[in-house]
Amino acid sequence: MTAQQNVMMSLELHEHLTAVEARSRAMEMLDAVGLGDFGNAFPDQLSGGQKQRVAIARALVANPRLILADEPTAALDKKSGRDAVEIMRRLAKEKGSAVVLVTHDNRILDIADRLINMEDGYLESYGMDQAAQIQASSA
Repeated sequence: MTAQQNVMMSLELHEHLTAVEARSRAMEMLDAVGLGDFGNAFPDQLSGGQKQRVAIARALVANPRLILADEPTAALDKKSGRDAVEIMRRLAKEKGSAVVLVTHDNRILDIADRLINMEDGYLESYGMDQAAQIQASSA
């Protein structure tokens, strides 16, 4: 599928949208993640960071209240991963969505509004000042 078709998949269950509206919303969301010129691109024509931005567009196009993101930076280099998470955060705030992000990537902890750490089956919640300390100690 093309990037646009991939994003449109999230709108298939929204029967009130016409095909024209779905295409338009998909392209608007691709524009929002910086891929407006890549609507007709296939996955093998996109970088890892671009593929991740298509996934972000797909996750946000239907204006969900909650987004679950599992290791969104796992296959990305430092800059691409940071860019992807910052785009997700910005767009989620604009759309009024909450993001629960699961990651082992300590380089992006400073983006979080709240940090919950799970270790050995126990959960610990940290304020952002503590999260900054954790990030600094693991760098």
